[in-house]
Amino acid sequence: MTSRHPWTMLLDTFGDPAMAEVFSEDATVRAWLAVERAIASAQADLGLIPRDAARAIEARIDTLAIPAGALDEGFRHVGYPIVRLLEVVGRDAPAEVGAWLHWGATTQDIMDTGQALQLRAGMDRLEVLVSALGDRLSALATAHRATVMAGRTHGQQAVPTTFGAKVAVWLAELTRQLDRLREARPRACAVELFGAGGTSAAMGPDAGRVRRAVAGILGLTSVEVPWHVARDGIAEASFLAATISGTCVRIAREVADLARSEIDEVREPLTHGRGASSTMPQKANPILSEVVIGMGTIAASQLPAVLAAMQGRHERATGEWQVEWDVVPLLYCLAAGALVATTSVADGLVVNADRMRHNLAQDGGLIMAEALMMALAPAVGRAEAHHLVYDLSARARTEGRDLRDVVTRDLPADLAAQLPSAEVLLDPARYTGEVDAIVGSAVADWEQRRR
Repeated sequence: MTSRHPWTMLLDTFGDPAMAEVFSEDATVRAWLAVERAIASAQADLGLIPRDAARAIEARIDTLAIPAGALDEGFRHVGYPIVRLLEVVGRDAPAEVGAWLHWGATTQDIMDTGQALQLRAGMDRLEVLVSALGDRLSALATAHRATVMAGRTHGQQAVPTTFGAKVAVWLAELTRQLDRLREARPRACAVELFGAGGTSAAMGPDAGRVRRAVAGILGLTSVEVPWHVARDGIAEASFLAATISGTCVRIAREVADLARSEIDEVREPLTHGRGASSTMPQKANPILSEVVIGMGTIAASQLPAVLAAMQGRHERATGEWQVEWDVVPLLYCLAAGALVATTSVADGLVVNADRMRHNLAQDGGLIMAEALMMALAPAVGRAEAHHLVYDLSARARTEGRDLRDVVTRDLPADLAAQLPSAEVLLDPARYTGEVDAIVGSAVADWEQRRR
């Protein structure tokens, strides 16, 4: 914990240090300096500023160390950090540095383009973490493609599925997130270099060439229309981080649900003292899933701020832009932390296949009611079959009997004669539909994206 910021307990304890570094104070300042350096270099190449001045600017920036807090006083006074940054760069430097640094640019040009560099690094880091989680889920889905369990709708048992099929749905969602990361990157990681009012007037007729050259130097997208107040690209990148957190939360909630004592179908990796209680010695709480849920809940709460930041007016926002300074780094750090924790859960997840099979019978075999209905439908029609099986199911519950017993004893003989044996018809493992194809498709799609 440092003296500059509060102790953010979730992120400081469970966050991703690599992502924290991407959005650290030092990395942010270095990104601004990289933009200033690239502008000077591009302008010198195009003859807008003297080559010697560009060399002096490059040398000064390459050797300059700006300690934490060095910009604070000027930042508070002006409301933006770049004026103070320029003063620090120009102090005790050759005269041409101050004379030609920041030529034709404006504060938001530097900060937006610096943020684009950080978003590129942040998206790269998210892609690494999404890939790690996807690989774990792909292996988990493959290993359990035939592990039969109860599918649940509205919190109740519905029809049989397999744990591999459940994980395949997680994997497919993560595959789409990987696609979105790659698709959003060029829109979010663009150069902003259009000057004070977005017209590039200060830089003159070569402004477009400078902008394209800066984009080439920095490896960012070049655009021909200013986006000082058009924050849709940043909002997309921010929402993407939040939805990745949301994907992790959905996985974590299912793990926590299935880890409940009365269900006990999965457990988080168990090591000595993990998830312990201060008063209940027996507890092994799904603590990493809880961490993910906490991070994702915080991420979701930031989305109204992202939308508010899109509401800037005219050629420059009046306070809306500042929202991004805190919210964007927070969302990316939360997404990275959620991915790291979810990957740890998936990596050591204990799958209790015996308990899954046991739980299939907890509702007296009624999980096979749809299978019975579909088997009867050719003889009596789907609607009549539904009514018939509904009545049989109600009888089973009311009388505390198993569905198999009700079918064997109470189903009219002429209908029973048209059905397979109860052992075959009411076997959950025989009513899992396309689960094998679902797992295969999800894994194949993932592997294709990874390649």
